Amino acid sequence: MLGLSFCLAMAAGFAGPAAAQDSAVRLNQLHDALHLTADQEAAWRDYSAAIGASPQAEARRAATQRMLPQLATPRRLALLEATMSQDLVDFHRQAGAVRAFYARLTPDQQATFDRQTTAAASNRSGS
Repeated sequence: MLGLSFCLAMAAGFAGPAAAQDSAVRLNQLHDALHLTADQEAAWRDYSAAIGASPQAEARRAATQRMLPQLATPRRLALLEATMSQDLVDFHRQAGAVRAFYARLTPDQQATFDRQTTAAASNRSGS
């Protein structure tokens, strides 16, 4: 789950501790595969911080899930819409971080990033 695929997964929510650990492993693998220069490390830190799981977003999704069964349909729809709207705001922030980091990479590193993040998305969707 890296890059945009990571953002999509986070926007979809419901990632548990095992998924977070798997994401951390994949993030470390991506870092190693990119062979970043010292000048790129600050951009990496910004990128990895921005795409990380948000405790606020996780709490928001958990609260939504707890509340849904107790609400009438129109209120459920309103709650889901509000949750999805905030998830979209989070996605745009994360996508911006991905774009900013990607722009700092060399063409070879971009190709590596594309391969690694596509593989992460493919592995997750095949589960």
